Amino acid sequence: MKVYTKTGDKGKTSLFSGERISKCHDRVETYGEMDELNSFVGMISASLPQEAKSIAAEIQAIQKALFTIGSWLATTPDSDSIHQLVPLEHSYVEVLEKAIDRMDETLPRLQAFILPGGGPASAAAHVARTVCRRVERHVIRLAQNEKITEQKMENQMAIIQQYLNRLSDYFFVLARYCNKIANIADVLYIPDGKNHS
Repeated sequence: MKVYTKTGDKGKTSLFSGERISKCHDRVETYGEMDELNSFVGMISASLPQEAKSIAAEIQAIQKALFTIGSWLATTPDSDSIHQLVPLEHSYVEVLEKAIDRMDETLPRLQAFILPGGGPASAAAHVARTVCRRVERHVIRLAQNEKITEQKMENQMAIIQQYLNRLSDYFFVLARYCNKIANIADVLYIPDGKNHS
């Protein structure tokens, strides 16, 4: 099968539910940004220091969850296709919370803002965090702008929002954790003119 189909040459694409819509439609933009986020998550995995390879399986589970979310975003709310989709369970949110708590217990208490960066994995995690926040904003806008009458879809959109909100927190803590195990200190944000000692 060829990679290119030429069916999108005139600016339209097909949703999972079959409809043809503009490539600049809010729905397409939202799941496209989900794909962007997933790509940055892959960059985190590729950049992990050897000491953090145990997190690779955790990150791969996140990537699978993002694919699941993408399938929901690529389906119109009133489509029968939603019954073919794998649901995102609330347990996925709980898994993130446990991972955040596990890593956070090993980190020094944060008493100031930090500058994004550090080692390659940490920098990638910070980028993923900000992209995740953007995706979250677009998911919220999509949910608010489209009338959702199907209960299953409404429940999924609520869980997706919770998951993305928690996921950005996960990436923040992961960034600090990756710096810690790489022996790289957080760079604190100290406004110009403040005491730098």
